[in-house]
Parts: sequence; structure tokens; C-alpha cells
Amino acid sequence: MPETMPETKTAAAMAHEAYQAQGFLSPIRVMSAERASHLADKIAGIYETYGDEAKGLLGSNSHFVFPELFDLVNDPCVLDHVEDVLGPDILCWSSSFFSKPANDPSFVTWHQDATYWGLEPADIVTAWIALTPSTPESGCMRMSPGTHIQGQLGHSDTYKADNLLSRGQALDVDVDEDNAVDIVLQPGEMSLHHVLVVHGSEPNRTEVPRHGFVIRYIPTYCKQIGGRTTSLLVRGEDRYNHFDTVPRPQSDMHPDAVAFREGANKAVKAILMKGAKI
Repeated sequence: MPETMPETKTAAAMAHEAYQAQGFLSPIRVMSAERASHLADKIAGIYETYGDEAKGLLGSNSHFVFPELFDLVNDPCVLDHVEDVLGPDILCWSSSFFSKPANDPSFVTWHQDATYWGLEPADIVTAWIALTPSTPESGCMRMSPGTHIQGQLGHSDTYKADNLLSRGQALDVDVDEDNAVDIVLQPGEMSLHHVLVVHGSEPNRTEVPRHGFVIRYIPTYCKQIGGRTTSLLVRGEDRYNHFDTVPRPQSDMHPDAVAFREGANKAVKAILMKGAKI
């Protein structure tokens, strides 16, 4: 009998296996450093233009009101890697910026993203795109490998002032920090992580701001529990119609887009903050 040759795994298959085993993939180059620098400059311009309002604009679904960010959540260079772990039918559920100014005390406690999102099943991936260097010194994400297989863990709300999370939520169990992995990213690189993998980050102790654009992707069969919200079909086909769609903004901060975002964010906030004490 002829000898059977071992099957060669594709890059996509290997990526899927690695993601399933550890709960994250990193680093992945998705744009040039020049494009990342341009987007970082755009953030600086938004802060300069909108002042105190900027944090809110960038904090939740900025792709609703800035066409360039709308196009980024649809970028094939990002979606090709997301498809490797989620499959061909993909929705963008939300986006936000996680920014830490230079020498800023802001931090993120050990947590799981799924705790208050109200999405089922938990087949959700977060794409974290670095626009400036994300290093241990600047407060990069830290991941606890394999913790996504433990399922949903208990959390407590702390509401600490410098915690970047909505409730300051923190795990009720100890994390093996000696086993944690620093997710070091250069501008234009991305990480992907599972909604249940335990992660957190330290303050930025450098002289340079740390900016990351975060996109949450879900397969089209995912469903919002507790109310109907919005999602944008970015690849494939949506045969389920669990969400209302998101229109592309005509221009930066177009009044129609601003009004749409306000209503959509209000609906999501009602779910995310359900049961909150403040």
C-alpha cells in the first residue's frame, strides 16, 4: 500500500487551535505603523476638539459616528483573522477606545469580558488594535492562558475611581500572575482574545499615551439577552436577525449618526448596568 502522507494544517487551522487552547492570539499585524500613527493623531484631535466630551465619544461605539472607524471594523485585514476563530458569518457588536495618558494611574482589574454583556452563547472575540506601543511599562493587557475553559467565574463590583471597567468589576478568585502573559503590541498590531479569558492591565508608567482600539465581534447566531440592541454585519450572511443594523455615518459626528448612537448606547447600557448599585 502507498504510504499515507500526514495532513498539512493550514495557517487558519493552526490559529484556531492555538486560540482554542490558550484563549488568545498575539501579535497579528493588521495595518502599517504609519496608519496606526494617523489614527492615534485622530484621537488626539478628538480630545482637542471635544474636550470633556471626548472620553464619552471614544468610549462606546465611536465607529457609529466616525466613518474612518466604521471602515476599520470592516477591514479585511482584521476580519480575515477573526474569521479563523469565529467562522464566516460575523457581526461587529461594539467598539471602544482604551486609552491611558502618559503617567496615568488607570488600570484594569482581572476580569472576564462576558460578565455583564448579556450575549449568548459566549462565542465572542475581542480584537485589540494597538495605535501606540503597548508594553508592560505602558500598561499592556495581561492574559491568563487557558482560563476561558473554566466558564463564567464570579465577579464583584468595586467601582474604584481609576479602574477603566464600567463597574470596576474584579474576579472573586485568585489569578496565577506568575503564569500570566504580557500582550506586547507595536503600533498596527492586534491581539484576539476570547470573551471568557481572564485578563487585566497595569497603569501606564511611560511618557507616551497608550491607545488601543477595541472591536467586539460575534457570530451571527449570538443573541442579546435582556433586550434588542444593534450590530453591524461585517462579513458573510445574517440568517438570524437578532439585532438592528448600524448605518455608515455620512461624516464625522453627523447629527443623524450622533442621535442613532445615543439611542443605541442607551439600550446597551440598560443591559450592561442591570443590577448596578450606582
